[in-house]
Order: sequence, then C-alpha cells, then structure tokens
Amino acid sequence: MTELSKETIDVVKELLPNVNPFVPDLADYKNPSAGWTEAEYRHFDEASTRTAVGYWTGEPGEVSFDSWPYTEVCSILEGQVGVEDQYGARKLFNAGQAFIVPKGFQGKWLTILPSKKIFVAIS
Repeated sequence: MTELSKETIDVVKELLPNVNPFVPDLADYKNPSAGWTEAEYRHFDEASTRTAVGYWTGEPGEVSFDSWPYTEVCSILEGQVGVEDQYGARKLFNAGQAFIVPKGFQGKWLTILPSKKIFVAIS
C-alpha cells in the first residue's frame, strides 16, 4: 500500500468482474452438473486476524477517518452512499453496487440517502 498521505479515491474499488478470474478446479467438487462452471473475481485476498460480517443502516450525514480501521467490503441494498478522499474526490454507490475500501484509507464516509448495506470488515 502507498503512504497513507498519498492515498486517493482511486484505492476505493467497485466490485465488478473486471479482474482476472480464478476458476476453481472442478475436481475439487462432488458431482458438479454437466456444463456447470464458475469464476471468482478476487478483489481482496489477504490473511486477517479478525473478520466481522453484518447488516448496517444509516441516515444522511458523514464521518471522517484519519485511517479507515479495516478493509471493508460493502454491498448497498438501499439508498446511496459515498466515499470521499482527503482531497475531495468522491465515488458514489447506489443499491445493487458493491465496493471495497482498503484499511488505512483517509477520507469520509457519506450517507447521501437513508441506506442499508451488508458489510464484511477485515482487520
């Protein structure tokens, strides 16, 4: 990771199938159906000491972080949220979108509209 003071909004990534896929070996599965296949698009793969998974609700407002306390994977169920870096650049996310914020990111969490999300926090 780059020095924290130089991190920008570009480190916040929407989770899309736009990275190289990992295709598990079908021999690892018991009785896969004919023609069945899958691919994983891994955006984060790191050993961790603590993981929390939860459901979150929030009302409009914002909170600042000198250092995001954990790597957070978010899936927005309702509403609109955003992440803004220390320079004012921002990304907005709506229902149906998922994204990842790396541990140590400096910036703000913005709840634009009343929102609900599922999250995974990885320390």
